[in-house]
Amino acid sequence: MRVALGVSYRGGAYKGWQSQPGGGTVQDALELALSRFADRPVRTLCAGRTDTGVHGLNQVVHFDTDAVREPFSWVRGTNRYLPPDIAVQWCAFPGDAFHARNWARGRRYCYVLLESAVRPAIEQGAAGWIFRPLDGVAMQDAAQRLIGEHDFSSFRSSECQAASPVKVMRRIEVQRRGAYWRFEFDGSAFLHHMVRNVMGCLVAVGSGQRPASWMDEVLAARSRDAAAPTFAPDGLYFVGPYYDAHLGLPEHVAAMDWLP
Repeated sequence: MRVALGVSYRGGAYKGWQSQPGGGTVQDALELALSRFADRPVRTLCAGRTDTGVHGLNQVVHFDTDAVREPFSWVRGTNRYLPPDIAVQWCAFPGDAFHARNWARGRRYCYVLLESAVRPAIEQGAAGWIFRPLDGVAMQDAAQRLIGEHDFSSFRSSECQAASPVKVMRRIEVQRRGAYWRFEFDGSAFLHHMVRNVMGCLVAVGSGQRPASWMDEVLAARSRDAAAPTFAPDGLYFVGPYYDAHLGLPEHVAAMDWLP
């Protein structure tokens, strides 16, 4: 049977999503918990890998098993063996052909940024930080220049393993909520460090270091050297993938509601 799970996690204590020989990743912790609950080895495949320090709100994974459990049992039973900062939110049986990565129609990210004269304490690890005042209109102007199908090489990490730098950015929204800025990204797929590199450029524009039109130059350059430095991972959340509606897989979990 193929099983799909939605998983939330705080990424600060982990070396990213993908399993490593030395352990310490979200995938390592999840697979250990699943294997203990199922009483047999379990290997998972995720919809989108996240880096060290990046959080997941509705990461979707699938795995195959001959262990027979009800959906609520996979959720509660697996959570029994997970650390407090990782939790399975839901379980579904979408069919044996389902593929968490290949079937995703798109992916969403959110970046939470605190604008404050002094560094955060309560929000440490959960939000990015900027001490300069930001211009929301300028940042939204710059962001709209990335909408559509483009070669995003200027925002691509040198370690990126994607076959092509061409992706479709469907939506970027910039909103202010009190002292917090919330940036929402919706695209077909994202390159390694892509959102964090875009964030570096948006903050450069918002703080007045660059005009909004500079984003056109960065995009056209197709060179990482043309863009701003990679922004901190602290405020980045993988909101999750989305699929065809007939699958009935949740796109929203309770963990999303507390974000500013």
